Amino acid sequence: MPFSSSLHKVIKYPRAAIRTILVVVNNIYCVPTYLVWMFLLLPLKKIHRCYYYRIEGILFHWLLANVSMWSWSAGYEVVEMGDDITMAFDRRTLVLANHQSTSDVPLLMAAFNAKKGILPNIMWIMDRLFKYTNFGAVSLVHQDFFIASGKNNRDKSLQQLKSHIQKCYIPRKRKWMVLFPEGGFLRKRKEVSQRFAEKNNLPVLNNVTLPRVGAMKAIMDMLGASDITGGTASGAAQDAAKQSESNSTIIPSEAIDQDDDDDCGNEGRVAATGERTASDSTTVATVPLSLDNCKEASYAMLNGQSGGCLEYILDITIAYPQGVPLDLPNIVHGMRDSCQTFLFYKLYHSSEVPHESEHLTQWLYNRFYEKEKLLEEFYRTAAWPATCTIPPTVVHQDLLRFLLIHLFFITSTYVHVQLMLMLVNYTNTMYVYLLS
Repeated sequence: MPFSSSLHKVIKYPRAAIRTILVVVNNIYCVPTYLVWMFLLLPLKKIHRCYYYRIEGILFHWLLANVSMWSWSAGYEVVEMGDDITMAFDRRTLVLANHQSTSDVPLLMAAFNAKKGILPNIMWIMDRLFKYTNFGAVSLVHQDFFIASGKNNRDKSLQQLKSHIQKCYIPRKRKWMVLFPEGGFLRKRKEVSQRFAEKNNLPVLNNVTLPRVGAMKAIMDMLGASDITGGTASGAAQDAAKQSESNSTIIPSEAIDQDDDDDCGNEGRVAATGERTASDSTTVATVPLSLDNCKEASYAMLNGQSGGCLEYILDITIAYPQGVPLDLPNIVHGMRDSCQTFLFYKLYHSSEVPHESEHLTQWLYNRFYEKEKLLEEFYRTAAWPATCTIPPTVVHQDLLRFLLIHLFFITSTYVHVQLMLMLVNYTNTMYVYLLS
């Protein structure tokens, strides 16, 4: 056995222990510092909300940069390829990604960290359980959206998502929004998805699961694309989108409308029927409002102002080496060997995406059929399509920037501790004075 290999095995466990301690310490001084700064800056929110949110976005970016450093320092590189997405950096963009493990989000953070302006203006849509993690308080301040899983909570969650977009996402001028349409990890939903596919004569997927469409439908209702004259997406674009879908696997109408006990079936039913009736009292108040917002946004864009509608849909296919995903513990302790995770980008203008429920369902299902083929081919040959606009490129991380960000958080923690000690001393002095 080579000496270097033996040495690597010897130091692997002490290295993992040290990394774990450092990550815990990193959380201890970074998360509270972010929260304290946001509390101290609350007066600015009353005076100038725009500046407050801008500062919050910068601090949020720096906090997520720390998470990016965890995976990068463990040797887990991110490789991106596919369409050129630079034109979407400063535009309202909905990100759709397949979901395999707890490492998906940190690795997306690492990819976005290297791109200007994305992480300060991003909104994550995540499971409600994430609210109770160490980053839950940060996400609450940043006003990410926590969606409740389960059939009993679905309709209520979709209405809350619409309300959140109207009250938080739009006023704070957020740009990117990240959604995992599968609604859970591959290993947890794969059996349910395959059972539903077999029951409804749909392709049986192994590398992804059939997506849930309700959340995307709610987002498109609130932020659906407008053309430059203020209407919804042009008829020609809609017809082109429908024509392109006509060449793909067709979803049987009974599968979309079926009231099935499986999560996939119910989500398809919600997407197809939940917003269809304009007379429904739960939808009348939201859908017309979103269309009016988009019309106003189109005229605002003519005047050089930021529009309120989605401009792009970014479909990201995440692929792990040999189909074995990393997870958050791997990223923390770094015991798994160094590897590369691949992100394949496919960018659509929002006018290419149909809005009508059944066509939107078909469109989203077809994206996941494409992901299945891409992943199957990649795992078989270790190759991606040769037609990529951007060839496989390792995402570069800046070590100096990481060090400066850590210096900021450490210095801020020291300042905040000193302020709290001064406050305690002052309180004790005043207490003694009042008693004397």
